[in-house]
Amino acid sequence: MADPLKNGDSGLAGTREDVPANEPLILIEMIQRLKVRDVMTSELAAVERTDPLRVAQSLMKNKKISGVPVKEGGRFLGLVSINDIIQALEGGYIDDPCHKHMSTKLVVLEDDMPLSFALRYFNKYHYGRFPVINREQQLVGIVCQRDINRALLIELTQEFNRLESESVSHCVPEDPFNLYVLREFPVAKYDFENAGKAANMIRKVLKEKKFPLKDIRRVAVAAYELEINLCVHSDGGVLTWRMSKGRVEITASDSGPGIEDVEWACKDGNSTAIEWIRSLGFGAGMGLVNVKRVADEFEIHSKPGSGTTVRAVVFVEPRSTDHRQHDQN
Repeated sequence: MADPLKNGDSGLAGTREDVPANEPLILIEMIQRLKVRDVMTSELAAVERTDPLRVAQSLMKNKKISGVPVKEGGRFLGLVSINDIIQALEGGYIDDPCHKHMSTKLVVLEDDMPLSFALRYFNKYHYGRFPVINREQQLVGIVCQRDINRALLIELTQEFNRLESESVSHCVPEDPFNLYVLREFPVAKYDFENAGKAANMIRKVLKEKKFPLKDIRRVAVAAYELEINLCVHSDGGVLTWRMSKGRVEITASDSGPGIEDVEWACKDGNSTAIEWIRSLGFGAGMGLVNVKRVADEFEIHSKPGSGTTVRAVVFVEPRSTDHRQHDQN
């Protein structure tokens, strides 16, 4: 039987495993920030476990969908597909309860997973949609590629409106370049629930101080990628944020296993992350690449068995193109 979640949906989402190096920073920021719950459809057409297959057939016909989730007491149990209905009609058991013929071996998403996880799974499994459950295994939504596209378009529109408003108002920050900040954030190994909080806090402070949005995105991307690297690849460490006179410096230090080949680790797609980490949408080998790309200064020092230190600097003051290119070389 064909997989009950496969369908012909197509679009921007799920067409690639990772965000390429030339993707606009605003998209990288959105994919890092958004969760599955932010893009899913929560108004569901679902049937109860004991409902006859005929009810599922009617829902599919009225809603023009190819699969219906089956639940009991709010808990997600399985899915009845259009193929199940066809077989029931041919076999003469269309009035059997749904639980007897539903598919139970399904891939699902959890509502608090990062959007990057959903993108990775759309690419990996080529399904049209995924059921979404919460931590209590309750069915809370369903997400398809169109949902992701729509959410990203809305976010982009809102961001463009903010940029346009900022341009029209000619809002000049109150000398933010002389602001001095020094903060440290401990990062625990495999603490994915808190991963990204430091980067979000840094982004929030810079927005409050009215720094240019393009520079905020660069700082946020560098901070997020280094924070995730500490979480995934080290035994835990410290993310340090220093800022003074328009110079923002993010440093990630750990005493973990270190890196055998630094040059190899800084190339697209190279990663030592184990499979279950990759299944969560992390460890795709783009972290250091993204940091190096958005930073004006980048350096990494690592010794196997002694840990790793990565430093990225972003200048938030206007600088000439030639000067910036010189800094990156």
